[in-house]
Amino acid sequence: MTSLRYRLDGPEGGQPLVLGPSLGTSTRVWEPQLAALTRTFRVLRFDLPGHGGSPSPAGALTVDALAERVLELAEAVGMGGAGGFHYAGVSIGGAIGATLAARHPGRVRSLAMICSSARFGEPRAWRERARLVREQGTAVLLEATAGRWFAGPADRALLDDLAATDPEGYAACCDALAGYDLRGDLGAIAVPTLVLAGRDDPATPPAHARELADGIAGATLVEVPGAAHLANVDQPEKVTSALLAHLPAESGMRVRREVLGDEHVDRAIARTSGFTRDFQDFITRYAWGEIWTRPGLDRRTRSCVTLTALVARGHLDELALHVRAALRNGLTPDEIGEVLLQSAVYCGVPAANAAFAVAQRVLSEDPDTPA
Repeated sequence: MTSLRYRLDGPEGGQPLVLGPSLGTSTRVWEPQLAALTRTFRVLRFDLPGHGGSPSPAGALTVDALAERVLELAEAVGMGGAGGFHYAGVSIGGAIGATLAARHPGRVRSLAMICSSARFGEPRAWRERARLVREQGTAVLLEATAGRWFAGPADRALLDDLAATDPEGYAACCDALAGYDLRGDLGAIAVPTLVLAGRDDPATPPAHARELADGIAGATLVEVPGAAHLANVDQPEKVTSALLAHLPAESGMRVRREVLGDEHVDRAIARTSGFTRDFQDFITRYAWGEIWTRPGLDRRTRSCVTLTALVARGHLDELALHVRAALRNGLTPDEIGEVLLQSAVYCGVPAANAAFAVAQRVLSEDPDTPA
């Protein structure tokens, strides 16, 4: 199969995230979100066949075939582990992600479909566009495309990407969209899914997004005002915020950093290997993303519970870490001492004795701790 040009950004130990482009664009379409996403994620962006730096296809294309190529690419760059990868895509990029989630359970951890659809209109219109581009090139599409892509000012660099797209590559993707219809398979998508629509999108209006959200169990639907088909470019901050709220690791990573501190988390990420990546993902998603974010207890109380549990089990290295975390969560040294004293009654004097020694060392090292 023809290879896809790609770019990798973000920490090597970060959780894997694949970003799929829209028809006629390149990896450049995700630039507005890249800085925010690469703080936590190892981001793989790819160009469609004949787009950007990818070679043109040797034959006919289908969305299923494109999904297979993306899966092969992910495996080639080390994202093919048992845990799979997160995926977000715009338009046809979203269709590729939905196809992966439906056809390859377990390979996609979460899915975000931006200005996408389960079926992009009548096949005849796509075949006519493919014929037009094969005859006259992609420049003939520029004026109409600017009106579809942008509700606000047009991004000239993205329109230049369209003009530079190989006509056969663009036309082959049109043919793929003509044959794409995932409406009967939406129920097979069983991962956390965000469906985002541009309220002013003439290509995939909000009705397309509602059909996706109705068909995918538990999907979250977001409509962004003032956004056309490239909503992530028209309204970058709103789309970035929606993505960060959706991605399971991101909310957990944010809390993890707030409680444990950037220095500790950065060291942990730097030490992450292929062997430990799934475990890092596990604790970020479940411990920090689902437990520490629950509204039932505030962080001060959660620190008290955590300190007690660590004393009871004798996990002294973790105890030192969470004494520092307790200070960040608002406990005073005296309150930490009260927690350890309470633990002496129910967990045993030897356990509490070791815990007091660890806490004393940590508190004496912290320059901000009152004497």
